Amino acid sequence: MPIRAVLWDVDDTLFDYTTAAATGMSRHLAAEGLPEAYATAGEALEAWARLTRLHWQRFSDGETDWQGQRRDRARDFLARPLDDAAADAWFERHIAHYEAAWALFPDAVPALDALTGVYRHAVLSNSALEQQHRKLTALGVRDRFETVLCAAELGISKPAPEAFLAACEALDLPPAEVVYVGDEPDIDARGAVAAGLAGIWLDRYGRGGRPELVRITALDQLPGLLAGNTRFGAPDTFG
Repeated sequence: MPIRAVLWDVDDTLFDYTTAAATGMSRHLAAEGLPEAYATAGEALEAWARLTRLHWQRFSDGETDWQGQRRDRARDFLARPLDDAAADAWFERHIAHYEAAWALFPDAVPALDALTGVYRHAVLSNSALEQQHRKLTALGVRDRFETVLCAAELGISKPAPEAFLAACEALDLPPAEVVYVGDEPDIDARGAVAAGLAGIWLDRYGRGGRPELVRITALDQLPGLLAGNTRFGAPDTFG
């Protein structure tokens, strides 16, 4: 079956989350002061990244809700008890710095432009709709996507097949006619393939080592791959 729609991940695929997160927290630390638990700002940034992964996984597994993972991140990072109001206030101050650092990857809009009119577009994210709608709107690309589906509202996270299938249902397309593009080899590409979609791993940092996956290293390679003009040494998912 031909591919009719591209289903997109957002963070670290279209949006440079890693840079924004590090920049935002660096500015937050400069404004708030370095917590006593850390000897250096670098140590604090590493801890923040680790705690973000930990509590996002808890959220993905249904162990906490969207606001709960934010509060727990703040408490664990500061290594002190905070009531909900104090945790929320600290996190909102951090969010202001983080949002000021938001930016798309330079190849995101050119890739969307090249694919417009050829494929339909939608988003499936392991985030919350309010967050991703706000982000995509601020970055000027929300109107590129027919729909935005997020784990917080779906009640299921990638790589569960049900998450991908919910997006296909929203598009009213069979999985075989949808390709998913994301930066995580297992959560995104492998999860999509397991659900019956085509999956493309966007390996921006050249990690490699997954020959069973269709892999690109930049979004400017995507239009040619979908058109069947290039293969990048990966299995022919689109034949």
